[in-house]
Amino acid sequence: MIMQGKKGLIMGLANKFSIAYGIAESLNRQGAGLLFTTQTEYFRNKISDIAADFGCTDVTLCDVAIDGQIEVAFDEILTKVGPIDFVAHSIAFSDKNELTGKYCNTSRANFLNAMNISCYSFTEVCRHAAKLMPNGGSIVTLTYYGSEKVVPNYNVMALAKSALETSVRYLANDLGPGGIRVNAISAGPIKTLAASGVGEFSKILEYDRQRSPMKRNVTQKDIGDACTFLLSDLASGITGEIVHVDCGTNIIGTHF
Repeated sequence: MIMQGKKGLIMGLANKFSIAYGIAESLNRQGAGLLFTTQTEYFRNKISDIAADFGCTDVTLCDVAIDGQIEVAFDEILTKVGPIDFVAHSIAFSDKNELTGKYCNTSRANFLNAMNISCYSFTEVCRHAAKLMPNGGSIVTLTYYGSEKVVPNYNVMALAKSALETSVRYLANDLGPGGIRVNAISAGPIKTLAASGVGEFSKILEYDRQRSPMKRNVTQKDIGDACTFLLSDLASGITGEIVHVDCGTNIIGTHF
């Protein structure tokens, strides 16, 4: 029960196949109190039963693409529960029609939108979360190895994740004096609603599985448990890191 007595926020839960769900399960098993945000009223209705299973009866609305909503959401959370100990940020987006073919065909509009939602939102989340962590805390986001190597059809998301990883390092430096740690998990390919938008994703899954030293793909539990560790006091000396959780696929060059 390494999270007993701690409470925090999970952003990006979409359904039971989400990486955020695996994180919630792991944190719940370790005794954490959980809060959730979601983008719209439609999604709030969709995940309210899941959130209730984790003891959260009031999901907070927060569309990170809209100016001011992140600040409003964190103010609302402060009013509801007071200070928090951690945040897990599992939010990213690109028009799925631009996750096929060549990266050079990315539109300006989708480039800016992908960067805003997938990268800048984390910066703003950290800024407002820090106000709710007067005694320190831990913040984790999710990235992918496509930030370092060319992965077919990942396209603009690769640049967004690369920018996100650099943000993690700068945010760790900014927030460190306040006792707040900032890290990212680079998860191997995993079948989620978001991943289904990447062209030929099933081939990427099989390619990684065959070449993994463990001969399997990463699971929700693998990622959730790693995230729980980073959010816990057991990781008190770890900040500004990109932690790979991918069954060893990146150590043998499985990506293109």
